[in-house]
Amino acid sequence: MNIFRLAGDMTHLISILVLLLKIYATKSCSGISLKTQILYATVFLARYLDLFTDFVSVYNSVMKVVFIVSSLAIVWCMRFDRVVSRSYDRDLDTFRHYFLVGGSFVLALIVHEKFTIQEVFWAFSIYLEAVAILPQLVLLQRSGNVDNLTGQYVFFLGAYRALYILNWIYRYFTEPRFSRWISCISGLVQTALYADFFYYYFISWKNNAKLKLPA
Repeated sequence: MNIFRLAGDMTHLISILVLLLKIYATKSCSGISLKTQILYATVFLARYLDLFTDFVSVYNSVMKVVFIVSSLAIVWCMRFDRVVSRSYDRDLDTFRHYFLVGGSFVLALIVHEKFTIQEVFWAFSIYLEAVAILPQLVLLQRSGNVDNLTGQYVFFLGAYRALYILNWIYRYFTEPRFSRWISCISGLVQTALYADFFYYYFISWKNNAKLKLPA
């Protein structure tokens, strides 16, 4: 554990809390991609197969449970809550996310650290997380205008991964056998996908204007 990972975890947690606040306070999921949320739920379920087999720390176990439960709760609410589900933008959320799942799984079978079920699913979760934001970004570009809470959610989600890059750099220089290159490369790809959003988010913040993305 280091300050960059802790900051990344807290930023990730803030992004989830912002999303939950939007859904439960406004009773609306407008502007949120259900497909991205399904992908994130898949990511956490695949990554944390070791929840009941490998104990690292109380903090580690609690964070795993929080990410799994919160992601499943968001998916359930968007699909089955009678009030919230009415605001779901089905016509805009048409990204073919199953291609991302299939591509990530095939890549995990080819490129992994060890050919075991747990390691293959770990690699699958890393690859899938790198591209899971794509349906969300496409939805926001199609809708044009982005409400404040949705913009903050996506910003904190991107910031979390950027902080994890600093975590990996720190670990590379402080750990004698740092070998998580799959995480590093996937994290760089994931952060790069946010570059366009970060640019327009900064412009809107600088001009104190509503966030708008080009169609």
